[in-house]
Amino acid sequence: MTFVDIDEDAASRTQMGVSARLEAELSDGGRIVLLDDRGWASSISHTSEAMPDVWTHTSLEEIRETARTVVGPDEPFGDQSQEDMATDHWASLQKVLERHRITVDVVELRHLPHDVEPSARLLARIGHS
Repeated sequence: MTFVDIDEDAASRTQMGVSARLEAELSDGGRIVLLDDRGWASSISHTSEAMPDVWTHTSLEEIRETARTVVGPDEPFGDQSQEDMATDHWASLQKVLERHRITVDVVELRHLPHDVEPSARLLARIGHS
C-alpha cells in the first residue's frame, strides 16, 4: 500500500508536491515501511492574471496512478532493461522484508495488490471530502 500526502516543501497554488510512502501490510494488520523517500511535483503554467489552482485540476485517479509509478520500479538507465530494473526493485523490497523476518517469494511480492491511500488533507486539497 502506498500512502500519499501533501509535500509542504514543494506545494503551492501552482505547484503540486506529493510525498509517497510504500508499506507492506502484514496479515496481522502490522505494516513495514518499504520506501519512504519517494514523491513528485508537478505544476501548471498560466497565461492570465487569474492563476489556477493546480490541486483542483488534478484527479484522485491521476494521483493514484502517479503514486504507483513513483514507488517503482524505476525507469531503466545505462545498460539496464526495464526487466532488470523491475527485478532489482522487487529484490530490494524483499530484502527489506527479510530484515524484519518476513519471508515472501519475490514473484508473489510482485503480484500483490497495490492500493493507494491519500491523506485526509490531500483529499481536501484536491476538493474531495
